[in-house]
Amino acid sequence: MSQPAEIFGRDPASIVDTLVRRGRAAMEAFAASDQARVDEAVTALAWSLYKPENAEALATMAVEDTGLGNAADKVVKNQRKTFGTLRDLMRVKSVGIIEEQPELGLVKYAKPVGVVGAVTPSTNPAATPVNKAMMALKGRNAIVIAPSPAGLATTTSAVTLMREELERIGAPADLVQVLPPPVDKASTHALMAACDLVVVTGSQSNVRAAYRSGTPAIGVGAGNVPVIIDSSADLDAAATKIAASKCFDNATSCSSENAVFILDDVYDDAVAALKRAGGHLASAAEKDAIQRTLWVDGKLNRRVIAKDLRVFAAECGLDSTVRGARFFMVEETGIGPEHPFSDEKLALVLTVYRAESFDDAMDKVRGMMAVKGRGHSVGIHTQEIAHARRLAEELDTVRVLVNMAHTFGNGGGFDSGLNFTLSMGCGTWQGNSISENLNYRHFLNITHLAVPIPEDKPSEEALFGAYWEKYGK
Repeated sequence: MSQPAEIFGRDPASIVDTLVRRGRAAMEAFAASDQARVDEAVTALAWSLYKPENAEALATMAVEDTGLGNAADKVVKNQRKTFGTLRDLMRVKSVGIIEEQPELGLVKYAKPVGVVGAVTPSTNPAATPVNKAMMALKGRNAIVIAPSPAGLATTTSAVTLMREELERIGAPADLVQVLPPPVDKASTHALMAACDLVVVTGSQSNVRAAYRSGTPAIGVGAGNVPVIIDSSADLDAAATKIAASKCFDNATSCSSENAVFILDDVYDDAVAALKRAGGHLASAAEKDAIQRTLWVDGKLNRRVIAKDLRVFAAECGLDSTVRGARFFMVEETGIGPEHPFSDEKLALVLTVYRAESFDDAMDKVRGMMAVKGRGHSVGIHTQEIAHARRLAEELDTVRVLVNMAHTFGNGGGFDSGLNFTLSMGCGTWQGNSISENLNYRHFLNITHLAVPIPEDKPSEEALFGAYWEKYGK
């Protein structure tokens, strides 16, 4: 069921007011739902995208609409992310009492946050809206989606499928709505101001606008993932994982590896392994051609970002030299604004750095994160868990992934303990309000029932004794 047509052709504030009012009415009708009924609605949303013919149709539409990624991988993404998110959501409570701590006299009750305004990106115009809608409905909220203009048609189709599936089970279709065309800054900002919670995945300008809106907001940060290959790594396994992750959906993911930092004593062997995995090591002349093509007037060129390598290579004039390759590798030594290959690329280009030591690799990773991506994530391929622990202890990052294909582990994986999501918080390091993967708990208000417990008041000596002994009273 598509949305009623009377909201089309009106001013943004009126359109948003209508959508929010409908969302509140749907929430009221859904408010008495028990956990089983809520989980049924969440499953309905999941099936609307996971259903093979829908996953395929929306993947094809997404590539046609946005020109980003490839349909085969988007089918995998549509189904894998949806299946994983449903797994996570079916394992948790979100209605009524969700936790009891009798030793503290506390009982916790989950309540909705209200109507959620969800801003979604062109890179995932089907998977991200459904992912956020599932989390929102898990908390008995309604959601209004503000899609990227480039992905509007795909997102609208995904919303229609979600609404149809809700109607099929007798749930209010208006629990899920989408801004009508034309979607622009005015309508998106109007939604941010009118809803109860804003959740933004996509451009940093939208994230900043959400935080300025006056509405509680959750924004996520930009990626620019650096990965270390140390001397103990299984080089072929590392190369295979990096290649698979880098190439998935033509590097549209913010979790895609953007650079590898290889320790000097295994550098040549690691590069050879990356070549075997499908990397083409660019010559100096090819590197110049790639740089001129990838950046135009200092901005990423939409003609080549998230495109198949054959398209990218043809634009660079290198199509005859990269037959059989899956991605470019570009050797680099510099880091900073004057070295664009140290920035996020959203393209099938992997920057390769040589590091003299593990400490040198860490210093270079810090430098790259200062260019972009601080707080997002770091990867390492190693058999020395102490190296991974040092990254977690010393770097300003929310996630450190060990021996993983980054794209398949960072936003949740079946061999990763991180929850499934398409929205990665980067902490205050990147101006975000969360330092974890977006999850259902961000869509809940919690009421704490507190009853008296036996007095828990230690003596002054117990709390201050060690301080007094060291410094005196």
